[in-house]
Amino acid sequence: MKSIYQFIVEPKNNRRYDNIKSIAGIDFITSTSEEDVATSNRQAIVIETPLEYCGPIEKGDTLLVHHNVFKFYNDMKGRRKSGKSFLRDNIFFLDPDQFFAYKKGDKWYGYDRYCFIKSIPPIDSYIFKPLSREPLMGEMVILNEGLKEKGVKVGDRVCYKPHQDYEFVVDEQVLYRMYDHSIVAVL
Repeated sequence: MKSIYQFIVEPKNNRRYDNIKSIAGIDFITSTSEEDVATSNRQAIVIETPLEYCGPIEKGDTLLVHHNVFKFYNDMKGRRKSGKSFLRDNIFFLDPDQFFAYKKGDKWYGYDRYCFIKSIPPIDSYIFKPLSREPLMGEMVILNEGLKEKGVKVGDRVCYKPHQDYEFVVDEQVLYRMYDHSIVAVL
């Protein structure tokens, strides 16, 4: 089965929520809330690409998706429902604007206008900064083609516009998704 315009995907590890942590071989549930954005699974495995799609994404690739793709919600009568992307069982339709990066093998690539950065520790200065990360600065981790064409490289320190960081956990590392036009300078 193929869709005309949408990718067909399933959640990674066949789980809608990423709320189980293994400690010393014992699985612990870290959150039971279905509304908790931090525990929704944000990785999808591609089952099928759209008809006539000729981009770089193939069957078996991993996609970083929006936090609402796999979540349950309650309708106005309190009944548990799946979102608009749900097809059946654990299979979902995914619009191209619902994902931000894809993974081929062990390397991540930014999709469309999206890139990912990681925070950097506060930079030493004469001014005391009671922060855990330097505000509006980070290190480029996942690039898109537009930034590559402009000469930005993985590992570059960058400055970005305020209120643009959207948190993801990717390969056990906290990254912030943003649009490429939110990057204002390479340091």
